[in-house]
Amino acid sequence: METMRRFTRRTFVAWVGGAGAGFYLFGRVPGVSAPVALAQVPGGTLDPTLVPKFRTPMLIPPVMPRADTIVQRGGKNVDYYEISMRQFAQQILPASLPKTTVWGYGAKTAQSNRGLLIHNAPSLTIEAMWNRPVRVKWINELVDGNGTFLPHLLPVDPTLHWANPPGGADHRDSRPTFTTTPGPYTGPVPIVTHVHGAVGVADDSDGYAEAWYLPAAKDIPESYATEGTWYEFFAGKAAAAYGVEWGPGFATFQYPNENRASTIWYHDHALGMTRLNVYAGPAGFFIIRGGPHGDDAVRDRRTGGKASLPGPAPRENDRFPPDKRYREIPIAIQDRSFNADGSLFYPDTREFFDEIRGPYIPDTDLSPIWNPEFFGNMIMVNGSTWPFQTVERRRYRFRFLNGCQSRFLMLDFSEIPGVELWQIGNEGGFLAAPVNLSAVNGNHLLMGLAERADTIVDFTNVPVGEYVLRNIGPDEPFGGGVPPDDFDVADPDTTGQIMRFDVVPAVDADDSTPPQFLELPALGPLPPATATRRLALLEEMSKIFEDAPAEALLGTVAGDPNGGPGAWVAKMWEDEVSENPPLGATEIWELYNATADAHPMHIHEIAFEVVDRQDILVDEESGAVQVVPGSVPIPPEPWETGLKDTVIAYPGQVTRVKGRFETPGQFVWHCHIVEHEDNEMMRPYRIGPPQSGQPA
Repeated sequence: METMRRFTRRTFVAWVGGAGAGFYLFGRVPGVSAPVALAQVPGGTLDPTLVPKFRTPMLIPPVMPRADTIVQRGGKNVDYYEISMRQFAQQILPASLPKTTVWGYGAKTAQSNRGLLIHNAPSLTIEAMWNRPVRVKWINELVDGNGTFLPHLLPVDPTLHWANPPGGADHRDSRPTFTTTPGPYTGPVPIVTHVHGAVGVADDSDGYAEAWYLPAAKDIPESYATEGTWYEFFAGKAAAAYGVEWGPGFATFQYPNENRASTIWYHDHALGMTRLNVYAGPAGFFIIRGGPHGDDAVRDRRTGGKASLPGPAPRENDRFPPDKRYREIPIAIQDRSFNADGSLFYPDTREFFDEIRGPYIPDTDLSPIWNPEFFGNMIMVNGSTWPFQTVERRRYRFRFLNGCQSRFLMLDFSEIPGVELWQIGNEGGFLAAPVNLSAVNGNHLLMGLAERADTIVDFTNVPVGEYVLRNIGPDEPFGGGVPPDDFDVADPDTTGQIMRFDVVPAVDADDSTPPQFLELPALGPLPPATATRRLALLEEMSKIFEDAPAEALLGTVAGDPNGGPGAWVAKMWEDEVSENPPLGATEIWELYNATADAHPMHIHEIAFEVVDRQDILVDEESGAVQVVPGSVPIPPEPWETGLKDTVIAYPGQVTRVKGRFETPGQFVWHCHIVEHEDNEMMRPYRIGPPQSGQPA
């Protein structure tokens, strides 16, 4: 049995003897009881049990106003936005407690005089139409009123492979070396925005981690790099492709919106800083509507006519606060910790994770500040801790997003009597068919980090009253399974509660189509795969401290392409590209998880199919994996049908996904546990040949 780390529970491992000696299978050991979880997740100086719950109505994010509509001769009209990231104070905790200083996106200008020029966390929703481009000027305004840069709100660990502006042009985007253990970086903050789930976007607009830029502050030291390694190259590409300019403190990206109608989202993606920048606040929904796979293509099986989905949703230029009842609502769930003065808490030392007090880099192999995972001890929904939402006894469409740091969510609707929970879509749009989660999954909705779920929640038969939506996922890394057999549920007094639904009588008839009668738009299969890539998910342990993770890694798996033994080769961010699909290729990527935790794996640029999963053997001594002889592939879950951009790769399994690579350029794939992503569990990949003039 593997040693348990503080604040985490590793899955048990059963050693397989005989011919497979030295290999192990992940899973629960029969007869061995689960360890007891801590009653309360540690955090800042504000005790979560003293924070009043259900005092704040849940914010329904308004729609981001367009700055203009660009009419192009002989081309598609473009919706244009100017959006900046700023620092401000926001009432996240209940009104009886202090405000919190955060960052958030907001519009700089609006085409309509009714447009909302509001910076918020989460930010306003970008509403886009299928096949109609959106162009955004993303502006870094992390400066004070005098134009001097604002330092980070959170402790930045400069020993990781990160943006590293102090390194100048020669040493930016690197892992610096030190002669003594450094303190946190306190200089100007690099940002670059990624629209998570955008399909067909060019690499210049994908938010590549080395295309960051600093604010146009007046006090940036001359020796600092003001933009990342790829910024200038992408600026030239964008100018040639769209006729746009990039400049000090901003970049202009364009999104073709070739996705099927779907729920995607945007957030920061700066190298080695995503966990901190996103925790500080900047993120928002990006909803694509229309086209052959949009709402208008959903049919009512009873009549064959157009179905009616719950609505309305917020629209651009709606009044704020709203004067209408929304019944299609995006819901972002995140975990946070706070200090008594209202400020965000995030660990400033490795000691918080496993009590290792040093020595750190350069004297050992552990970074002084980075934590392998972080679990906030409070739940924040649409920017408020533990809010409430009034709902009528009728159907609602909720677009859920797991925006947590390391926390897998298992939303539990089972304590709401009479409720029905249906999932109709995920990251890539509508599923092949509606899935009755009340019937097939115990009224539970499992969500990995960055996964989205398009749901219909039917309150028609719920008695009038107040009901808490609970979370029965763990307060620690997730390894699969269900509670209480495989893990202890989240603290029922804090992180085990998400929000409250206040159910009231319906004010009028519900004319939406019951989900069991929805016929969702047909899904065309991807072409047959032309290649299969064997890839590894790895964890590097400290060579000095016992049972102490030093970094998370990705890699390749050599050997038998039919699932026989294959040695893994760990890859760092700085290593040469090893995943290089030809332009137009359809490939199966096999993700061999040789760690003890589940990882939510995200591939930029494409939407993929989940093919199957299969049990594997892991030989840690030789660094090899193989499919368990005689094992049978496990088909995807019903809610994983359709197209996805993020998939849960379970420990002790290979997860297979199939995607088509149709846009040339430089992109990334990574784990969306952002603490992992920021410390080597992200790799560049390239579609097609190298580009002329691209950075080395």
